[in-house]
Amino acid sequence: MPVINILSPQVADMIAAGEVVERPASVIKELVENSIDAGAKNVTVEMQDGGATLIRVSDDGCGMAPEDAGVAFLRHATSKLHDEKGLEAISTMGFRGEALAAISAVSEIELTTRRRGDSEGTRVTLAAGDIQEMGPWGCPEGCTMKVSRLFYNTPARLKFLKSDRSEASACIQAALRCALGHPELSLRFIRDGREEFFSPGDGRMESCLYSLLGRDVAKDMLRCESRAEGMAVKGFVSSPAAGRGNRSAQYFYCNGRYIKSPLLQSAVEQAYKNSLLTGRYPACVLYLELSFGSVDVNVHPAKTEVKFSAERQVFDLVYHAVLSALGAEDRNANIQLSPAVRQMARPREDFYRSMSARDFREGGFGGKSPACKSGAQTLAPGGAVLPKAPEPAPFRPSAEALPGGEGPSLRSFRQPVQTRLDMGPFPKFVTPVPDSTREKGKNGDIADFSGLSAPGDVENSVQNVESQEAPYHKILGEAMNTYIIVELEEGLLLIDKHAAHERMIFDALKAQDREIMAQALLSPVTFRASPEEGELLEKNGELLCSLGFELEPYGENEYIIRSVPADMQPEQARSAMEEILEKLRQGKAPDPASARDEILHTVACKAAIKAGWDTDKKELEKLAEAVLSGRVKYCPHGRPVSVSLSRRELDKLFKRIV
Repeated sequence: MPVINILSPQVADMIAAGEVVERPASVIKELVENSIDAGAKNVTVEMQDGGATLIRVSDDGCGMAPEDAGVAFLRHATSKLHDEKGLEAISTMGFRGEALAAISAVSEIELTTRRRGDSEGTRVTLAAGDIQEMGPWGCPEGCTMKVSRLFYNTPARLKFLKSDRSEASACIQAALRCALGHPELSLRFIRDGREEFFSPGDGRMESCLYSLLGRDVAKDMLRCESRAEGMAVKGFVSSPAAGRGNRSAQYFYCNGRYIKSPLLQSAVEQAYKNSLLTGRYPACVLYLELSFGSVDVNVHPAKTEVKFSAERQVFDLVYHAVLSALGAEDRNANIQLSPAVRQMARPREDFYRSMSARDFREGGFGGKSPACKSGAQTLAPGGAVLPKAPEPAPFRPSAEALPGGEGPSLRSFRQPVQTRLDMGPFPKFVTPVPDSTREKGKNGDIADFSGLSAPGDVENSVQNVESQEAPYHKILGEAMNTYIIVELEEGLLLIDKHAAHERMIFDALKAQDREIMAQALLSPVTFRASPEEGELLEKNGELLCSLGFELEPYGENEYIIRSVPADMQPEQARSAMEEILEKLRQGKAPDPASARDEILHTVACKAAIKAGWDTDKKELEKLAEAVLSGRVKYCPHGRPVSVSLSRRELDKLFKRIV
């Protein structure tokens, strides 16, 4: 029978440290929160080599008396809690009395502190939780905690630390969350001798937001504030036009404490329903204030999870506050296009040829939306002048308006014009089948995007569907520029052209046994990433490169996209990268193969024909053939690409049969 041993206090402290000190960022969070509880107005955080070598946190708080400096590193020693009644209404950042004991158990610490009004301070040095030296010391008022050689005595934890860049990013994010939750605190963060950020500490949420999250985020924020039943919420939410591809810019605070709350997240996103594009997420910095007794923060040692006693009221408060902020917005989205994007989005000659004279007459300023119909009168090849309209037209495109001339403004039409105007042919899937089979015409010919040739057995792709000859069919047209209407011998078939095209691109990309062809961007795209997202980019950099994305750092939190997959429109590079980061951040891709598929989903979605675009009839035919032959049945996300309506069902609808 096994013998039960009582672990030594040192081993018990090292085990307990694993719950509180997961990585260097945990140390910074705990020490900065201690400074906030000490009433500090100015805090300086310094770190080296990702925090494993050195972390120093200095503040101008109340400091500690000599008799308290040595006791502070004992387990469950705290000045913030006196009895069990204090747990019912916790008003401080810390209260467990475990942080300093846990940190000292796995590192070497030097503490210098002087209480306000005292003539001298105290210096304490510790190694693995044991006090080595203690005595009087000359130092400024406040407290300075120097943590060195983190995890030096716990190799199992040390070997799981990530790269210096990844750990430093997590440390920056931890300090930033603390600073963002306390606008009255001036926090300076220094990494390897270089200042990363500085919050002014003037007590104004606007200046705190601007200095910590940057101008691009701050300029699109709307003020949000509401009160009800002893609760209050204030802060900022982003304009619907400034939606992001992930939730990394959502910050929630409860009584000054940063928290992760699915309840508050759901309340905010519900308020944006019907005003934010699908797949986009709002940014927000919200400060929730309620009585200390109505929230329980003693849920997890990290203290980022809380429980509300009145969840329904909290949800309603946040929901209506955000909804009111969005309703009060009185500014339109200001979308700036670079010259390269404007040139690319300019209507092409083949687009004019597909439009009738009537469409042009109705497409002027203040006119009706054009409706491109097959078989209508078109421009003559070469861009001849359109027939005169029976009434004055706002403009008449001529040869000078076609490529090579200025062309009409994109504002000429209210109906959005597809940006993939010159789509070219579809990719041609080359299926490796015997020559005899090729002679029978069974290797599906579907198109080549930007020269992409996709070797591989596409006919037996992910969907595992036997390919067959497309049955007799006739394309009748499109409904709402989204659904292809196909007449079959015994009914009708409606095809979602975006979903079908997305599947075709996904299969083509997935079947490649080489790196995906990339296109260099004429004007590189910049985007801002949080430290957490920067860590994901570093971790998945090789995978992204193999899929056609070329990125490079442009400052600490800025990145430049220099190339994207050949099939993707350049103007979609930023949104695609945001969506990819969101998928990686949520852990939807636990292994490299799954991660590649998740990224390919986004690439295919961005490259596919969009609902609402005017599409050439030949391209509609290729899509219909791919669906009818069985090569395409579901989109990469699992949605069906077609819906059938039989002759019998139609007859029953019109009461031809009972």
